[in-house]
Amino acid sequence: MSVPVVKFNKQDRPDFYRVLRERVNQYFEDNHISRHANFNMKFKTVFMIFLYTTPLVLMLTGVVNSLWPVMAMWAIMGVGMSGIGLSIMHDANHGAYSSNPKVNQALGYILNFLGGYHVNWKIQHNVLHHSFTNVHGYDEDIGNTAFRFSPDVPQRPMYRYQVFYAPFLYGLMGIDWLLTKDFIRLGRYEKMDLLKDQGLTYGKAMAQIIFNKTWYVALTLALPMLVVDLPWWQTLLGFLLMQFICGLILAFIFQSAHVLEATEFYHTDESGCVENSWAIHQLRTTANFANNSTLFSWFIGGLNYQIEHHLFPNVCHVHYPKLSKIVKATAAEYNLPYYQYKTFLGALKSHFVVLNQLGTGTYDRKLAGTVSLN
Repeated sequence: MSVPVVKFNKQDRPDFYRVLRERVNQYFEDNHISRHANFNMKFKTVFMIFLYTTPLVLMLTGVVNSLWPVMAMWAIMGVGMSGIGLSIMHDANHGAYSSNPKVNQALGYILNFLGGYHVNWKIQHNVLHHSFTNVHGYDEDIGNTAFRFSPDVPQRPMYRYQVFYAPFLYGLMGIDWLLTKDFIRLGRYEKMDLLKDQGLTYGKAMAQIIFNKTWYVALTLALPMLVVDLPWWQTLLGFLLMQFICGLILAFIFQSAHVLEATEFYHTDESGCVENSWAIHQLRTTANFANNSTLFSWFIGGLNYQIEHHLFPNVCHVHYPKLSKIVKATAAEYNLPYYQYKTFLGALKSHFVVLNQLGTGTYDRKLAGTVSLN
């Protein structure tokens, strides 16, 4: 078994992406700047790492040792954990953080300090999601069996309630990743013959997963249970709180970019083709949100500029606000959509509207792209 190839329509306004790339390259040349991390990004890297590690140190050293302050430390760690994933690990594993592959590799590996496995993430996110965004049967981000994220997924009775259970399951995403998802995905990627591209055998990758998750649990859960002056079950609750906060933040950010009223869903025809070129497909399946919120954008790694990220994933996110003006203007020249929600809450509301429509069977894909982006 291997990954089937989706054939994008190369005849669909082929000049669009060529012109867009030229303009983006010209922007970096004219301003004499690198497309990689700047001082802002490096400062953020230090900030996010300290946001995640400082509360743990305070608990382990006994500086914070009573119940509610300890719970506050776990909650802060959850925020820091999501910040590292959104801002640092994400860019690094795209090769966008630095022009030095070793720097990207080192910072990308930080995902293992959060209970994940960087190789699985790169396959799932870089290879499958970015290549086949919102394509049924290819994009694993819309292939979760607990949800109906696409109108091409067969209806099941449980999906009628997905709009209600979604927040709870979103919050459990981190625990699922830690305990089961990496193991299940590794087996699937071995069958799809995707591990070879990462220079790994199944056995070596499995050994890495077990090793990394063992020391992660030992450092982040077992050690606090032994050292922090609280009952073990309260430490466990704090650990679960951290995971839940992180999972909820990550899910809300990523789902608010692709599973929306504005964005479109696709499936291949019998020959494996979709109707648009790759770049135009990204415009039709992706939306921006809250682009006027500088602090929010800073924290979530510029992923509210999701269109720019999908078109230029190898560019550090600190440049997306400037690139968005180029992308939006070029899309308008070619009469192409540029979906953009004014606020994060507006995008999140749209996600839950679609989630409810898909769950109840009332979703109409003909209306995609026609809704008001408020």
